[in-house]
Amino acid sequence: MRVLHVMAGAEEGGAENIMLESVLALAETGIAQHVVTRPANTFRTGKFEAAGIGVSTASFNTSWPFPTRGIIAKAIADFRPDVIEYWMGRAGQFAPKAHRARSIGWYGGYYKLARFRNCEWHVGLTIDLLRHIREQGVADDRSAIIHTYADFVGAEPASRSALNTPPDAPVALALARLHEKKGLDTLLEATAKIPGLYVWIAGEGPLEAELKAQCSALGLDDRVRFLGWRNDRGALLAACDVVAFPSRYEPFGTVTVDAWAASRPLVAADAVGPAAYVKDGINGLLIPKNDADALANALNRVITDKALAERIVAGGRASYEAQFTKAVFQRDSLAFYERIRAHAGPFGN
Repeated sequence: MRVLHVMAGAEEGGAENIMLESVLALAETGIAQHVVTRPANTFRTGKFEAAGIGVSTASFNTSWPFPTRGIIAKAIADFRPDVIEYWMGRAGQFAPKAHRARSIGWYGGYYKLARFRNCEWHVGLTIDLLRHIREQGVADDRSAIIHTYADFVGAEPASRSALNTPPDAPVALALARLHEKKGLDTLLEATAKIPGLYVWIAGEGPLEAELKAQCSALGLDDRVRFLGWRNDRGALLAACDVVAFPSRYEPFGTVTVDAWAASRPLVAADAVGPAAYVKDGINGLLIPKNDADALANALNRVITDKALAERIVAGGRASYEAQFTKAVFQRDSLAFYERIRAHAGPFGN
């Protein structure tokens, strides 16, 4: 099996992490892979190269698409893939029609089908994204759901002292882009209602100055840490007490799986993605969006009620083992790829 992955993507981000970790997990199965991506992220390309995965870089400039089309065409001709996977809408716009029968469009959000017009196959990250794909006219036998995974086995806890956090203080971790959709302003309001709670916010984004100003106005500068983008999610998860996920809009949210995989209690707002998977009181606590009082109450319950925390951690772990392990991801991906190879036939036919 030979798989070519094409992704434009940002320098950092959740979908970018999913793609990176997916390709690395597939490398462990022994399949041959090649990646076409932007050159900006040296961490990501370095990981691919260390795993023996070839990398080609392109600008993915839609205003002047010809250089990128040429790079993709050369990668296809040289690598001769059985399957080509286009990660997210921008990459999908560069898919050549000649290879439609072996091309997959990957949906991490509610993209229009037109972006993947030259992909015969379609993969949704969640139950609702699969619904979205099929409601646009994609046949059931040309679409599938393949969940992401998380694997933090052996992750050592991050140093609390290095993050200026007392060793015995309760810590809530938010893994999120600093964007209005992520509801971090609600988290800061909730934090002000919980004396002694420390909060780590790992991410970058356009609201950094605004959120820091809100933090100061609420008198939280001594208890909130803005960590910037981090590539050590496992270490942060191992060192925190609860995961806060207050997003207003979230097609899925890998934070859910991260918390479950790391055996950390999860408090999530009821955006469509988390609401489809988080069962309140069973594998997490689910609260209304934009409700700082509800978020504060839920975080405080997890911190003070150890039996509750243990119960939802156990439920989260069960949900993780059932659907979101690396082995499940590898199994489902390879089965889907085999269907495509059988349909498309050998490269060049």
